[in-house]
Amino acid sequence: MFDGESILITGGTGSFGRRFVDTILRRFKPRRLIIFSRDEWKQQEMAQLWSPTDHPSLRYFIGDVRDRDRMDRALDGVDTVVHAAALKHVPVCEYNPLEAIKTNVLGAANVIDAAIDRGVRRVIALSTDKAAAPINLYGATKLCSDKLFVSANHYAGGGSTRFAVVRYGNVVGSRGSVVPLFQKLRSTGVLPITDPRMTRFWITLERGVQFVIDSLGRMSGGEIFVPKLPSMRLADLALAIAPECQLETVGIRPGERLHETMISADDARQTREHDDHYVIRQHPELARFSREEIDGGRPCEEDFSYRSDTNTEWLTVEALQEMLSTIALPNTDQDSP
Repeated sequence: MFDGESILITGGTGSFGRRFVDTILRRFKPRRLIIFSRDEWKQQEMAQLWSPTDHPSLRYFIGDVRDRDRMDRALDGVDTVVHAAALKHVPVCEYNPLEAIKTNVLGAANVIDAAIDRGVRRVIALSTDKAAAPINLYGATKLCSDKLFVSANHYAGGGSTRFAVVRYGNVVGSRGSVVPLFQKLRSTGVLPITDPRMTRFWITLERGVQFVIDSLGRMSGGEIFVPKLPSMRLADLALAIAPECQLETVGIRPGERLHETMISADDARQTREHDDHYVIRQHPELARFSREEIDGGRPCEEDFSYRSDTNTEWLTVEALQEMLSTIALPNTDQDSP
């Protein structure tokens, strides 16, 4: 699907971006693969692993999604955009609200405008479970971003650019996640947890990347793709990582909720269920581009919602331990949260 194409990923030096780049280089032969980010040091680190000398298609492009002119230059000749750049940590966004809006909302608008003006064919944006019925600023900015990318299909008019969104849960072992934090604190004998009842959806980086690739292949414009994921209680997560440790309940932080939602009951009315994912079409009229996803799925039941506490699929302690044994976790002493 990507052979001979020019692909750009915003936020390309993050956890997702690094795995995405690795996957594309191993499985496809793109004409160009552009890593767009604002951190020159992380780009230098990536270049040590994937150098343009060994991979002639690679381009390292310094820039910020807040900069409309830079986005316009970066998207020149690009076929596919994966938009992964965001301020994503809930407490950081709560205490720096304007910065979150500039990156997550205005940055999304810049990506959309530049993609349409440059004739990019496909744009897919990474979202979060916190964007469904949000209670914190991060979720609110990502909900706004999702709305922008879905509505951008109207904005593009008769042009060739199509936009879609991928929404999934917590990534096991990503930078700033609780998994590497628990592993770091294991030697203290005590793990802090917000609430033992708390549940979350979990996905590996590998599956997240594959789901984005699959969604790029099936998108026609206007969809929000949601994978079917297992849930896990936070207390069970701590038990899987450090069964010998005591748990210290520290309370839910500002902007956090006890359980997460990926599809609200209101969105479920416009949602179709497939074997391994859901497709939300908040603007059903966009189905004029293709009816494959709508006709191929089945409608959700009345009052359906996709929540981490009522999920039918659960990750066991043993399954998580096996999962952790197969992934490389970031160094929490070096990676910033």
